[in-house]
Amino acid sequence: MSNDTSDIDQSRIALLMRLRAEHRDLDHAIIELQSSPAPEALAMQRMKKRKLRLKDCIARLESDMIPDEPA
Repeated sequence: MSNDTSDIDQSRIALLMRLRAEHRDLDHAIIELQSSPAPEALAMQRMKKRKLRLKDCIARLESDMIPDEPA
């Protein structure tokens, strides 16, 4: 494996870790907001949409990192 490929893989792994951390943080924020006496519906809706987008990005990155099998 060339050094360029290794750098790209490391960049993808770092991005994946950041996205997972943001997803986890949003999950905690949503739970905290839901437990408040008067949760803000709009804020919660935005957080949930962001969380879904992050989940899609994470899945796409993970899929891209799986090597193709020869036919």
